[in-house]
Amino acid sequence: MIPALPVHISALIMVLVPLAPLATAAAVLAAGSRTFVRDFASVAGALLTLVLVLAAGAGVMKGDLPDMAVCTLYPGIALRFSLDGLGLLFAATASAMWVAAAVYSIGYMRALSEHAQSRFYCFYAVALSGGLGVACAGNLFTLYLFYEVITISTYPLVAHHQDSKSYAGARTYIVYLMFASKACLLPAMAILYTQCGTLDFNLSDITTGMLPGSAPPALVRLCYVLFVLGLAKAALMPLHGWLPAAMVAPAPVSALLHAVVVVKAGVFCICRVMLSVFGTDLLGSLNLGLVTAYAAMVTIIVASLIAMTQTDLKARLAYSTVSQLSYIILGVALLSPSGITGALFHIPAHAAAKITLFFCAGAIFAMTGKKDIRDMGGLGLQIPWVFAAFGIAALSMIGVPPVGGFVSKWYLALGTLEMHSRVLLAGVLLSSLLNAVYFIEVIVRAFYGRPSAHASITCAHGSSPVTALMLAALLATAAFSVILGIWPDAAIGLIVSRVLP
Repeated sequence: MIPALPVHISALIMVLVPLAPLATAAAVLAAGSRTFVRDFASVAGALLTLVLVLAAGAGVMKGDLPDMAVCTLYPGIALRFSLDGLGLLFAATASAMWVAAAVYSIGYMRALSEHAQSRFYCFYAVALSGGLGVACAGNLFTLYLFYEVITISTYPLVAHHQDSKSYAGARTYIVYLMFASKACLLPAMAILYTQCGTLDFNLSDITTGMLPGSAPPALVRLCYVLFVLGLAKAALMPLHGWLPAAMVAPAPVSALLHAVVVVKAGVFCICRVMLSVFGTDLLGSLNLGLVTAYAAMVTIIVASLIAMTQTDLKARLAYSTVSQLSYIILGVALLSPSGITGALFHIPAHAAAKITLFFCAGAIFAMTGKKDIRDMGGLGLQIPWVFAAFGIAALSMIGVPPVGGFVSKWYLALGTLEMHSRVLLAGVLLSSLLNAVYFIEVIVRAFYGRPSAHASITCAHGSSPVTALMLAALLATAAFSVILGIWPDAAIGLIVSRVLP
């Protein structure tokens, strides 16, 4: 446990948090063709970033609020960094998952002899800088800047293979996200500034938000809708199309998109806007919370049904992500203590499980060359540790104890009961059943299905050192899912003591 530092020291360390990945990117480029130095820099940068997050967060756990305005551009608009309980939860999750992703990427990229590995590691680190900048943003201006850093830096990662499919997927990705942020997010920020005279978040009380009581209800509703539409990284339907399109990227990029930064930044930003801009009281009085909850539930159910139809493993996982992200939006939209607790706990629970699932999908492809679920018969006996980790992560997605996803879904169910909504409770239970259907099929095929007649089941890299790196990473993240389920106290305590009023 890192002892709490003076608040001004914590604030300085907090500003260094998004800079550490940028330094890592520079070190990767400086390494050039020296493979060992480049790989070492990537892992060391991830570890350093995690230490900085924990050091800055130690004071937050004690009740401090590190805050620093780097520069003021206009009255009420500044480059400002602040770290509260919600930001710490996201920053700690992203930085911890980056450590595992850095180790896994070395094995995966070497196993497949991927080209442009230095470029890959560089933009991977820059994307992490964007995500951590979003976590530490003290106002909407800073959040917007780092939100766009994520979008721009992940474009070359999605287009990594440089073929027609990857270029098409990257083009869909950038058009969706850039159009949404420019057409909706910027106008929402402008409306908010005219009403508040500032873009600084209210980080002291999630019930009150920023908006004054004199703000016209119609304008508040318009502003809220624009925020939700502008933050398209959250993949709320119908703004989800970019996510399946981006599945052409390598497995480590898919893990980055789904578990570490991109979509997590989207749902984090929506949580931040709902809790620190509008506040639970205003959302409740205008019925915006209830409308958002039903929109999220529609996304959860529809995306789960689509996932059941996908035979490509990464595509199935992509639609699973669309569904699972909306659990977070649903929980916050319930505006109840249990709902918000379940939603925010789902950030690390989903991150650990989903990164494990994509690690497993990448390992299966690297070892066997298979992507289609129908061709995975018998693979469970060939690479049992991979499918064991997949099974643990799948249980978390379904919500089975003792894995982390059970805790978040338990609190979400309690939140629907606090709202006296049988429909939403039924939706949570139905979606868990659908999760079980499309995840268990993969496990059953792997261990009990017949080997594919037209494809080899020989593990091309079954005993190589690069495979050991992939296995170490995916087993570590699977173990973390179990730890979250058995010992959720740290995350729950942070949410209850530093986020809830």
